Amino acid sequence: MTYPDLPNLPSAALSASSNIHAGSSSHIASSGQATSSSYTASGRTPALRILFMGTPAYALPALARLYEGGYHLALIVTQPDKPVGRKGTLTPPPVKAWALEHGLSVFQPKTLRNPDVQETLRAVKPDLIITAAYGKLLPDDVLNIPRYGALNLHASLLPLYRGAAPIQRAILDGRTETGVTLMEMVRELDAGPIIAQRTVPIAAKETTGSLTEKLAEVAADLLIEVLPEYVSGRIRSVSQNETRATYAEKLTRADEAIDLFVESVRIDRRIRALLPAPGGYITVGPAETDKVKIWAGEAVSIPPDEQSAARPGTILAIEKERVALATQDGVLWLSEVQPAGKKRMTAADWVRGRSSWKVGTVIVQKDF
Repeated sequence: MTYPDLPNLPSAALSASSNIHAGSSSHIASSGQATSSSYTASGRTPALRILFMGTPAYALPALARLYEGGYHLALIVTQPDKPVGRKGTLTPPPVKAWALEHGLSVFQPKTLRNPDVQETLRAVKPDLIITAAYGKLLPDDVLNIPRYGALNLHASLLPLYRGAAPIQRAILDGRTETGVTLMEMVRELDAGPIIAQRTVPIAAKETTGSLTEKLAEVAADLLIEVLPEYVSGRIRSVSQNETRATYAEKLTRADEAIDLFVESVRIDRRIRALLPAPGGYITVGPAETDKVKIWAGEAVSIPPDEQSAARPGTILAIEKERVALATQDGVLWLSEVQPAGKKRMTAADWVRGRSSWKVGTVIVQKDF
């Protein structure tokens, strides 16, 4: 990997306050264990006070590598706890759980635009902000706090797939490779200068879950490799090519619908892009009100001379655990499904529970 020279980074005035406090919209949690004092990490990086911002599991490898490398993690900022499941159990994000287990202080503001929240961040006196899927844009008042600015580990090869769903969109688009980008943060979404990138192949049956795990590890490796070079001034970031920029919009409920009236390759991509969550669904029954989640399935194309004449959505086979539905040019093999309001089950058990369904029954009526 080659690195260009380091640019002049904007300096920012730091608050003289050494006390961390929380506004009414946020709180700081700590396990009570003391964090390490600032010191040189691995003997080759200037002592840095890092403010780390991340929320999902994607951020954990980078956070862990910084911790293991001896970097001073002055504060961990993550999203507030959210209700999960039918019972709405309030659940901490993965970054919070990991940070508290390792004795790090955690801050969970509802917004970064609150002056009290910004004062809390200034009081930490960070040298650098590192973000990894934090989930919110950083306003200028936050970006300008640390003297080395703010860096982000984005899960795509920028300028491709800026935005909230780069991994899902890459799979949906049938890409054969993607990657991670370490970039300087600016006000615009994922538009900052690129420090370094690393390419990652997308396997034929890759899901968002499996690809996220790969990218998270690669991002952590890239960060630990490049950070000392960046802070010491031995590499320079380069501007993104705006003419190549694309955007990965957040997936909506409509994106979760699986259309059987398209090519099998597109069906298969969508199923994989929606796993492990939120999961795609088909709508069955004449009233089009019964949505069934697909938790395991594979769509395959069939040569034209071997294709069934059945309409898409027709049951073609019922095996011990699997069920085959016709698609536009092949078969969707369903293995595990979840009817609305019920638990997960094998696709065969689901079909056998509908007495009127048999091979030849058209169960998916909707043509998108």
